[in-house]
Amino acid sequence: MITSESENSLTNSKDHDSTRKPQQMWAPKNDKITQMDKLRELINQKYGVQFNSYRDLHRWSCDNYPEFWGEVWAYADIIHSKPYDEVIDKKLNISAIPEWFKGSRLNFAENLLRYDDDKVAIYATGEGQNEIKQKTFRELRQSVAQFASAMKKYGVEKGDRVVGYIPNCMEAVECMLAASSIGAIWSSTSPDFGVVGVLERFTQIRPKLIFSVNAVNYNGKVHSHMEKLEQVVKGLPDLEKVVIIPFVTGRAVDLTIVPHSITLEEFLQAGLEKGQVPKLVFEQLPFNHPLVIMYSSGTTGVPKCMVHSAGGTLMKHLSEHLFHGNMDRSDIMLYYTTAGWMMWNWMVTALAVGSAIVLYDGSPLVPHPNILWDIVDKLGVTILGTGAKWLAVLEDKGVKPKGTHSLASLKAILSTGSPLKTQSFDYVYRDIKSNVLLGSISGGTDIIACFMGQNWTVPVYRGEIQCLLLGCDMQSWHETGKPVWNQDGELVCLTPFPSMPVYFWNDDDGTKYKKAYFNKFPNIWAHGDYCLINSETGGVLMLGRSDGTLNPNGVRFGSAEIYHVVESFKEIQDSVCVGQKSKDGSDERVVLFLKMAPGSEFGSTVVESIKNHIRTYLSARHVPAVILPIADIPYTISGKKVEVAIKQALSGQEVLQRGALANPDCLDLYYNIPELQGY
Repeated sequence: MITSESENSLTNSKDHDSTRKPQQMWAPKNDKITQMDKLRELINQKYGVQFNSYRDLHRWSCDNYPEFWGEVWAYADIIHSKPYDEVIDKKLNISAIPEWFKGSRLNFAENLLRYDDDKVAIYATGEGQNEIKQKTFRELRQSVAQFASAMKKYGVEKGDRVVGYIPNCMEAVECMLAASSIGAIWSSTSPDFGVVGVLERFTQIRPKLIFSVNAVNYNGKVHSHMEKLEQVVKGLPDLEKVVIIPFVTGRAVDLTIVPHSITLEEFLQAGLEKGQVPKLVFEQLPFNHPLVIMYSSGTTGVPKCMVHSAGGTLMKHLSEHLFHGNMDRSDIMLYYTTAGWMMWNWMVTALAVGSAIVLYDGSPLVPHPNILWDIVDKLGVTILGTGAKWLAVLEDKGVKPKGTHSLASLKAILSTGSPLKTQSFDYVYRDIKSNVLLGSISGGTDIIACFMGQNWTVPVYRGEIQCLLLGCDMQSWHETGKPVWNQDGELVCLTPFPSMPVYFWNDDDGTKYKKAYFNKFPNIWAHGDYCLINSETGGVLMLGRSDGTLNPNGVRFGSAEIYHVVESFKEIQDSVCVGQKSKDGSDERVVLFLKMAPGSEFGSTVVESIKNHIRTYLSARHVPAVILPIADIPYTISGKKVEVAIKQALSGQEVLQRGALANPDCLDLYYNIPELQGY
């Protein structure tokens, strides 16, 4: 979450030479008319302007955001049963969290299932699976109708929470769409989350129904999921049914292990009426009706529950897919993600433009590092999405798809999760495909969308995200609250946008919400990222988080999740967990410091035990890269651990705000630690 102070900058602007000549890696073809071009021409004609560049269009979309989002509604042909009275009250500032498209009635699932034909909507496969399953749009509508009917039979109503502890599979999409067709609220987390991590999230929202699996494949092994599911279910007293999907075939499902459990087959049978699937009914709901609950990383305690609206999510995603992605019914998108990451929701919304999506679950490196490239060629994937780390790993492994695969269909590679290294730009254009659009994109769980990303009408420059996105008035601000260009600053948004959370769960007066985004600058959204906006190119360099969130290999999580496990050890008196930036700023590893209890000694036995517990109760991705002993841990006078000051000390920076610390001298322990040098 975003509770950072201005001194939290991890990167000095002198590390980024704004005087260098940007190196162009890709340029748009002027002979192709994109949907962005069509939008610009529409705006020119309707509003009597003469915009010739993306920058002009972007500026207009920010200055005239009610008109812009009204045009998105019309262009995207939003399916609705009642039109809106007004787009938004422009007199209200962003911190007032104004209501969008007041008076309208619509349904998210109805917009994603607008097509009812024999074109493939979803391909699904993964590690350990020998086939690629597929469903047409017509078949998808039928299966969603059956899921929705069954949910109603088991008592699911508008506003109820339906959750998935679930892989990236066909059933996850069907469950989400079925829930949203009813007006229930969907929330999901992936099977690699441990019991504690899941319960910290789901206990807050008290779900009525949960979907999960018998087992998963990962890294060449089958991992049973039943034991973890049993513990999760026992910790959710409001659950009425547990639906278990036989995700890994050939393994018996023992329903006696998990309370309230039924098989997927039994569940779906309840959705039939006289052997037939009933007609799919879409509940007509306000624009702001809750669609999905996402979670903060849990840096300062249990994760905050961010409630995203059906209309806002739909509108923002469609703007990104149509105008920035130039997507249409000819596209096939494969985004390597889990069902718990916001990018999963972003990918699924591509169904609304009639594109097909490819769901892949498991390791992208097993049985070999070319597995995703094989799928690209086999299915004719046009857009491949991934985390930045995967591209770096492929380069390290010497993988060169340009020489082994056709990739004829591939027109765009998207990357997010962490800043894309400049050398990864070189790798893509040298060893993958020279005429592909490489779109580094960035946004967050907080907005379930992007603030900056790809654009088919402007060049790709080495190391830069192409542009700020339409309808989002983004700037980089100095700590004094003044905009800056070509130097580091806090990423802020000045005006409202549809995919802001409508509220936080269990935050009736909005205190947590306001604290998360509007504490740093009055009436200005501070996103918690440091960035540099290039005034020449309009591109953006992301410089990392400005708070204490951990982000190893692009997997973001909060230190509080680590503390929850580590400090249950009687041998540990205290601990502090921070991210250490690599010298080139391209990566981050997690370092855990342990203050041992009197009479206990630090050693390999303690280290291995802690690693095993973190892996079991959280996930393998949470395991710190380095665990070291420390004599003392800094706290503020009010009793809060000071993680950011430790990160500054590890990087050799002077900590200026020592006056706020109860034990400031202990910071000296964190300078020049031999085990952390050379990273």
